[in-house]
This record gives sequence, C-alpha cells and structure tokens, in this order.
Amino acid sequence: MIHEISEIKLLSKEIFNEIISVRRHIHKHPELSFKEYKTSEFICSILDKHKITYTKNIVETGIIAIIEGNNPTTKTILLRADLDALPIEEENNVNYKSINAGIMHACGHDVHSASIIGTAIILNKLKHTFNGTIKIMFQPGEEVLPGGASLMIEAGVLQNPRVDLAIAQHVFPSMEVGKVGFRSGMYMASTDELHITINGKGGHAAMPAEYINPLNAASAIIQEIEKEFPFYFDEDGVSKNSHNHIPTVVAFGKIEGKGATNIIPASVYLAGTFRTMDETWRAEVKEKIKSIILSVCEKYKATADINIENGYPFLVNDIELTARCKALAIDYLGKENVEDLPLRMTAEDFSYITQKVPSCFYRLGTGNKQKGITNGVHTSTFDIDEKALEISTGLMAWMTINEMQ
Repeated sequence: MIHEISEIKLLSKEIFNEIISVRRHIHKHPELSFKEYKTSEFICSILDKHKITYTKNIVETGIIAIIEGNNPTTKTILLRADLDALPIEEENNVNYKSINAGIMHACGHDVHSASIIGTAIILNKLKHTFNGTIKIMFQPGEEVLPGGASLMIEAGVLQNPRVDLAIAQHVFPSMEVGKVGFRSGMYMASTDELHITINGKGGHAAMPAEYINPLNAASAIIQEIEKEFPFYFDEDGVSKNSHNHIPTVVAFGKIEGKGATNIIPASVYLAGTFRTMDETWRAEVKEKIKSIILSVCEKYKATADINIENGYPFLVNDIELTARCKALAIDYLGKENVEDLPLRMTAEDFSYITQKVPSCFYRLGTGNKQKGITNGVHTSTFDIDEKALEISTGLMAWMTINEMQ
C-alpha cells in the first residue's frame, strides 16, 4: 500500500509542535562531539514515549532505532541524523538559546535529530502498512575526525539486518524554507587535514647569522603550494585545480610562530585542509605537498615534521536512488520547490555510508529572507525557519515508505 501524500502531511502536521519542542530542547542543551550523553538520553526518552524500539550506547552515545514492518527481512533502509554541536558561543536572542557556554548547534544537527524523530513517529504509526525494516541512526561526532559514522559502521550499524540503502538530509540556510535540493553522483569532497611543523633555529632578531627563521620557510611553503594548486571557479562556482580540472582545494587556515618583534621562534606550526573528488589524485596531491615542503625546507636550511591526517572520503549519491527520491520530493512539494544542487567542496561523514551502500544525501531549505533567517552554518547566529521541520519529517517518511514497496 502506497500512502496518499495527504495522509503523510496530516501526520507531520499533527506532530509538528512536538517536533519543534524536541528541536528546541536539543538546541538549548548542545554537547560537543562524542560527548552527547544528555542528548542521547533525551532522544531515548522520546523514543520510549512513542514505543519505538532502540539500542543505545553504540560508540557510547549513538542510538539505533528499529521499526519493523510486515516481512521485516525483505528490505532494510537506514535513515541517519547526527547529534553533536560546535564550539561556538551562540549570539541568538531566542528562548531556546544554548545554556552551555561556548557550545552551540550551529550546523543544524538539532534539526536533523528532531526531524528524524518526527519521521520515526510517522513511520511507526504506519508500520503495519509496509514491508521491511527501517533503521534510524543517531550518530555522534560528525564534526571531528574520524567521524562517528565510520565508528558506527565498525560497530555493525550496516549489518543485522544488512542495510540495502540509506537516506540523510542536511540543513541549507541559503535555500528558502519549503524547498529541497538533490544532486546525483559525486556531490561533496573528501577532506584531509594538514599539520606541519617547520623547525629552524631560534634567536635574537638582530643577529640573523645565528638563527634560521622558520617563518620564512613557512611563508614560502604556503606560496609554493598556492602556485602548484591554483584554482578557478567554474560555472557552478566550484573551485577546480588548473592542471586537470579535478575539484581541488589546498588551503592553510592557521600559522603559529610564537615569536615576538625581536624573537625568532625555533619552530612554526601550519594547519590546513586538502579537499578533492578523486582518490588517485588525492594520493598524488599528498605526495606533491610533502615534496614541496621538503624542497622549501632544504632551501631555507630548515626541517619539517609532516602529518597529513586522512579525513572523510568523498560523498557520492547513488544515481538511481537519488533520481527516485527527487521524483518523490516533486510529488510531495511540487516541481518548483525541488532544485538541482552544484558540487560542494565541504565534507560530510555520511560519505562513509555512501561508499558502502546506495545512498541519497539531500538538502533541506531552512532559510527565510523575509524573516531575516539567512545566516550560514558554523556561525554564532545560525537559526532556521522551523516550518522546515514539518516539511522534513513528512518528506523523509514519504520517500522511505515508497522505497519500502
């Protein structure tokens, strides 16, 4: 039985106020990555209230809720939300403002968790009408390496029963509420962290013959890497490497010398990011970066400690599944409210799941220019138009039920 859209929309409207309350509670009590203990307890209490079965304490704070329909072994769909907040001091003047100093849900994970709880409530009410099993994954630590998704995969989240496909969403403040966006195939970049210490010889700035200034080597390294990996923006606004047109970003966001006006430090620390969308090229660039660093250090009589920390893989949306989800979104919201998305150089640890099973990761419009809700994620004034919660709960339920047929 495929449900009428009106039935799903009615259910999402009935639980709308509760889901707003859930979101505001999570937003008001944010917790950092892998420390989401109270958030996890609260979510379990909501699942208990609605008699939804779950297993908790996966990777300490992760939760897997299970909704079994008829013939539960026929198919399994995974729905995913993340739990963690960011180390940002919230500046919004709202009654659900964070009460935890220096911590804020500035990336919308409160929205993701509340929304998927709403979807779970709807699907649990309708479980007698579809076949298969729905796994709902509340994961810790999306914001920091190694990523909670990878750890939950290691803990067996994609097994027992084996997951056939996965769906997730992410807030999109630059998209107006009421709209969603999809992209088939490659969508988001891999991300690796660059941690480099340049070692020279410290001394008094007035005595250059007696020191080796690591700041000179560090600045030269940044410039040489910029020359090797220049970028331009294509018609989609995507940064691409000029050598082979593979989307590539190598950028440094931190340089720390700890010297003074007349003190040359003994070492300088550089931190940066490397992002791309091709695994062969990814490996090549890492070697090129190392080669540039060592060459520059030799020129400046310095040495380097190089640590390139492997991050999330690229995120790829299954073409057929994403096409079906997009078509279902058009049915649910209207064609005018479903957009095609450009490539993004941002990263997301749901990518680990997309590498394992056919997946669809889409964007949920949460902005409202008329209301002044326009600030981006990872800012101290990020917020959403909560109308998005009614749309998101019903839309994901609608897509999931149709995929269970």
